[in-house]
Amino acid sequence: MIALPFWAEGDFTVRFYSLAIATGAILISGCATYPVGADPISSPAPVLGEMDNNDTQAGVADPSIWPVYEYPVDTSDETEARIAQIIARMTLEEKVGQLVQADLCCVTAKDVKEYNLGSVLNGGNSGPYGDDTAPASQWLKAADEFYDASVDTSDGGVGIPIVWGTDAVHGHSNIIGATIFPHNIGLGAMRDAELVERIAQVTAKEIRVTGQEWTFAPTVAVPQDFRWGRAYEGYSSDPALVASYVGAMVRGLQGAPDSQNLLAGPYVIASTKHYLADGGTKDGIDQGDADISEEELRDIHGAPYGPAIENGVATVMASFSSWQGKKMTGNRSLLTDVLKDQMGFKGFVVSDWNAHGQVEGCTNESCPKAITAGIDMFMAPDTWKAIYADTLAKAKDGTIPMARIDEANAAVLRVKMRLGLFEAGRPSERLLSGQYELLGAPEHRAVARESVRKSLVLLKNSGILPLKANANLLVAGDGADDIARQSGGWTISWQGTGIGNDSFPGATSLFAGIKTAVAQAGGTAQLSPDGSFTKKPDAAIVVFGETPYAEFQGDRATLALDTELTAPYETMRKLKAQGIPVVAVMITGRPLYVNPALNIADAFVVTWLPGSEGGGLADVLIGGPDGNARYDFTGQLPTAWPKTPDMGDGVLFPFGYGLSYTMPAPAWQPLTEVDTANAGDSRNWLKAGVPASSWSLLVEGAGSGEETRITTVPVEALNGRVRVTASDYIVQEGARRFVISSGQSSVTLRNFEAIDLDRETNADVLLLFTAKTWTALKNAKIGASGNSSEGMVALSLPKTEGYVRYGIPLKCFRTKGADMTALTKPFVLETAGPADFGLTEIRLGSDAEQILPCQ
Repeated sequence: MIALPFWAEGDFTVRFYSLAIATGAILISGCATYPVGADPISSPAPVLGEMDNNDTQAGVADPSIWPVYEYPVDTSDETEARIAQIIARMTLEEKVGQLVQADLCCVTAKDVKEYNLGSVLNGGNSGPYGDDTAPASQWLKAADEFYDASVDTSDGGVGIPIVWGTDAVHGHSNIIGATIFPHNIGLGAMRDAELVERIAQVTAKEIRVTGQEWTFAPTVAVPQDFRWGRAYEGYSSDPALVASYVGAMVRGLQGAPDSQNLLAGPYVIASTKHYLADGGTKDGIDQGDADISEEELRDIHGAPYGPAIENGVATVMASFSSWQGKKMTGNRSLLTDVLKDQMGFKGFVVSDWNAHGQVEGCTNESCPKAITAGIDMFMAPDTWKAIYADTLAKAKDGTIPMARIDEANAAVLRVKMRLGLFEAGRPSERLLSGQYELLGAPEHRAVARESVRKSLVLLKNSGILPLKANANLLVAGDGADDIARQSGGWTISWQGTGIGNDSFPGATSLFAGIKTAVAQAGGTAQLSPDGSFTKKPDAAIVVFGETPYAEFQGDRATLALDTELTAPYETMRKLKAQGIPVVAVMITGRPLYVNPALNIADAFVVTWLPGSEGGGLADVLIGGPDGNARYDFTGQLPTAWPKTPDMGDGVLFPFGYGLSYTMPAPAWQPLTEVDTANAGDSRNWLKAGVPASSWSLLVEGAGSGEETRITTVPVEALNGRVRVTASDYIVQEGARRFVISSGQSSVTLRNFEAIDLDRETNADVLLLFTAKTWTALKNAKIGASGNSSEGMVALSLPKTEGYVRYGIPLKCFRTKGADMTALTKPFVLETAGPADFGLTEIRLGSDAEQILPCQ
């Protein structure tokens, strides 16, 4: 037996190998973990007879069971020599700077030069000069400024060009006027890899118009639980389907697998994400733990990385999530031993948004473990200065070996040279730069429209479809004429909220597409969200479904549509009762229990999140002049559809299901309907003035121990100092009004089981509360508390005429001392003296009407 040390920062693992001399085979026989400073040779070791070959340490991968791939990009000896020469000239400060990426929110061109930063990015709510809706020309202007700063060698520095990363996850979706493609779940329904490659080509061209060189795409997650709020970013729950798309997307973005000098062509570099098993976390919890075997990790979630590597993907983004309790961003066995050494990836690995702060023993400001594990670039959006200073210090004192610093720099430089960044010149001088007419160009929109019609899945058709081209149609439902809603999250803004149709010049809503299609044949289409009409229509199309969301906000307790989004069901019933055929069209990022709508409608179409080209729906729904279909339904479910919200009764429609006009529709059997009143967003704690299940709404006396739980109204609390009544908002008695006569008091939401909101503080997640103030609220505080911590922020609100949705960043409470990992009261509103205010909703999100400062 021999012991081979597994190099790691901090506590380290030794794998014990049994050598079969005769055969030359090396068999893993066991492993053990030793504290820093221990001698694995002289320390007691496990007896081989006590372990078998299946024993492993939790969260530590065995590289030998993973496949080997051939990375096609051949770096020449000349390039390697050039990289070595540059590294030899670089100061340590320059080397560390290359390993840091800062967000536009918190970095300037001056910073780029001073700290020699290797990269910048724009997060979901970031844009040039503080404007995430800035016109395309401003994005290109900022790109020039960052580039100029990075190559300025007036101080004697090396001057390495910076690379700008952007979340162009379904088109260049941060840019006003760009083509927005269906989200990945819709593309998964298409079963068309060739079209995926064309989508990627269009996306790359539009990115190049505004001067960026790197997209954080494609997401190659294989979602197994669609309660996960990012599930729509995955193509499918089937690893083979996901893997079949990855090579096509990478080739479309980067060109041929062995391509060099990408900026000389219409290309950008890609990033497969999130490595690994972000779609396999328990209960679909974002940034959670994938408690699965290594074989499942490899065969399900690792499958897409083979074609990514074989097609020369330039970067890989490590996941926030964990495997068997060990955070991916600090898992050397997966980042280095498996991804780089065994699977042969030769690009560089970037971490996710402050994900290093969740690695055991790390903070957002300090994480040498991430670098030693195999991260080559920190994505440290708002903490980049601190992580730069700490990494520099850790490199100087030897905590991070200089060999590892140089290795990471070489990986970054290798990709920059492949990109052609050193020879490309200013962004505005490159191929396609400033050709703003390419953003949303007709030929690009045509590709998007094709992808919409191919992604549609027909679940039910009683013979009503296709609709006659000259019909008089009623288009109802709250989602029919809302391009932001049909585009979903990661569109203009992080969550895809707070934007209207005017933010999508040249785009087509679902209603607009239908109206155009029937008008061309002499028909009419009337928009009526509530389904009312003066002239009886020939048929009605009712558009309903999810509203936009992204990570955090999208996580759900069950697979059911929010109750407030089911109002179109009643519209369908009324129309049916009047003898009007109904076509239900569902906007959604995932399969959901919608049995009532399926039972009511004569036809049911899943349009997923189709993006900017809503005309693709009309292409398939509306027939031609001859009465026949212009295009048939070809979409197939990319994952199974649930029979009930908790999937307890199994599958309603299996993976791959989808009807077409050419196949006989099966006779409809009425579906069982269940109550979903308590289903919905697990992060909505107070709705219509009523706390969610397991939550309590309390009025407390500050420091006195007095408390009154509000279950019915009206009620007197705190010995009559507080009167709580019902107030109308949207619905009758949809809010609670608190009239406080004197003294100190607080209105709180409590859950006896502490909740963990620490990961949400790494992003722009807000505590949202919708309130009305009958008198100005002064000398108040708002915050969050647990059993042993509290973080409170000063609050003052003016008198308002109606209800206003306020938001305050969760990170404010952490800064003020709250332990965000163990909160029993995530909402505390303290008042001093008389006050008169109402509350209707308290939840997490990003769609505040007014963001409050961290005072």
